[in-house]
Amino acid sequence: MAKHLLAIDQGTTGTTALVVTLDGDVIGKRSVEFAQHFPKAGWVEHDPEALWSSVAASVTGAITEAGIDARDLAAIGITNQRETTLVWDRVTGEPIFNAIVWQDRRTAAECDRLKAEGAEALVRERTGLVVDAYFSATKVAWILDHVDGARARAERGQLAFGTVDSFVVHRLTKGAVHVTDVTNASRTLLMGLVTLAWDDEMLALFRVPRGVLPRIVPSAGAVATTKGAGFLPDGLPITAIAGDQQAALFGQECFAEGDVKCTYGTGAFALMNVGAVPTRSKHGLVTTVAWQIDGRTTYALEGSAFIAGAAVQWLRDGLGLIKTAADIEALARTVTSTEGVAFVPALAGLGAPYWDQDARGTITGITRGTTAAHLARATLEGIAFEVWDLVSAMTADAGRPLTVIKIDGGASKSDLLAQFQADLSNVSVVRPTDVESTGRGAAMLAGVGAGLTDGRASARMLKAERTFLPAISVAERASHLDRWERAVRRTRSSAG
Repeated sequence: MAKHLLAIDQGTTGTTALVVTLDGDVIGKRSVEFAQHFPKAGWVEHDPEALWSSVAASVTGAITEAGIDARDLAAIGITNQRETTLVWDRVTGEPIFNAIVWQDRRTAAECDRLKAEGAEALVRERTGLVVDAYFSATKVAWILDHVDGARARAERGQLAFGTVDSFVVHRLTKGAVHVTDVTNASRTLLMGLVTLAWDDEMLALFRVPRGVLPRIVPSAGAVATTKGAGFLPDGLPITAIAGDQQAALFGQECFAEGDVKCTYGTGAFALMNVGAVPTRSKHGLVTTVAWQIDGRTTYALEGSAFIAGAAVQWLRDGLGLIKTAADIEALARTVTSTEGVAFVPALAGLGAPYWDQDARGTITGITRGTTAAHLARATLEGIAFEVWDLVSAMTADAGRPLTVIKIDGGASKSDLLAQFQADLSNVSVVRPTDVESTGRGAAMLAGVGAGLTDGRASARMLKAERTFLPAISVAERASHLDRWERAVRRTRSSAG
């Protein structure tokens, strides 16, 4: 019997593929980056073919490193950047436009119009989300409105819309299957949070034709089989799909109500398992589907900060202050504090709990004595401050105090960031030995969907590599938070 699982983790800046044993050991891994495109201020796009090439290269590399025959793979799990939107020709499979990335703000004015017309309350009630350019619906409409003939073709059923999971499955099956799972569908503004079906009133509001939509499937279960992909043999079962943050929640084994994880990737995303009944946020968070397995749906509260690791990339690529992202830790440690500098990394607007589409990044407290080291430290602290905003709102919504935050993602490797997160949040922060929780979650879900494991009892328990405990005084914490809150106020007012 095949004893290996393939996880395809298609992210914002690249794709990571993992070959995982049924016992949870990663025996093959390959990450492949691809270019980001910024055609105008606030616009972020991907070339779909470059994205697809990164999938092929990462999968091939992971299988080679694992030293196995791809025909011995038992199942495939897919996890992905979520709200990023693609539209393609149903017959040829060719995209009609670049992928519009979740960070993209080109539809902010349209969202403002809808909110001014009073749509916000209905949207939040039906979908659990807020009206914001972050989500997929206005991106789909923009493509249909700005590509010649696209809306007419969509009305005739000639075009298909999908988030990245849909596009990857479509390519893995040579166009035979057009699906998305409930977690990704719950990020579009088009699916009913309770009904788990496309909502006709939302489709009308956002002007998205029903004919372009994929079929909604559970997070684990038989989805499709591979065909004509080239780098994988035909007939391999695809048995799991989940948005990246939901996959990380599963991968961090947050199976109990109240469990919280935070992933530090391109952005920072905190999720709390709230069980079988969706908790409606009153403090600027959104409610989303965590997963659906065996007909049972689990929900989560989520807070999203649009820029986290991307701020480190900006220091590297935009300012040239560091040569690699990993260099930020050493540079930041050459000073003992930011000396009053605060960086609000609103490089793509402010997400939860502010939802300020027009906010832009702000650095305050700069003096003649400010150095690259102070900016590096302020960047790591800024990420932790964003997450503090999220978990603070989460605590208020859930009506229960947090005791621990499980962290993962690339930036979680920073001890300075993790310690400052514990200090600000005043709870324990636990980092596992394996911070690839997103891919791990996709593999675990694939095992469940293939009937090979139950996901919980059979999953290897995560091992904590380090636990960070709060280590500052109440007064120090209050001083830090005051510095942050003053910087955020300036960020928001500067947006006009």
